[in-house]
Amino acid sequence: MPSPFATLLHPTRTTPPPVAIDLERVVFVGTGIWAVALLVTGVFVLVGDLEPDIVWVCATGIVLGLLGAGWARRNRPAPAVVPTDGPPAQP
Repeated sequence: MPSPFATLLHPTRTTPPPVAIDLERVVFVGTGIWAVALLVTGVFVLVGDLEPDIVWVCATGIVLGLLGAGWARRNRPAPAVVPTDGPPAQP
């Protein structure tokens, strides 16, 4: 017979369902932040306060963000099929 404290020490929980998000939008927001960082660092490089190498870091973030947005667009989940009771409407 298991101990009555076993359930207190090792509770069983069901995992919650995943949250539906628009991954493409999230990636574009991150890419936009990299674009703002590129502008800010570009100004600092022109003024002479930063080395030019930091601009390449921001440019790489933008390129990777655009690649990620393309991946998110290709791999988005299929829309849910809603069954209808009647035949499709004719235009």
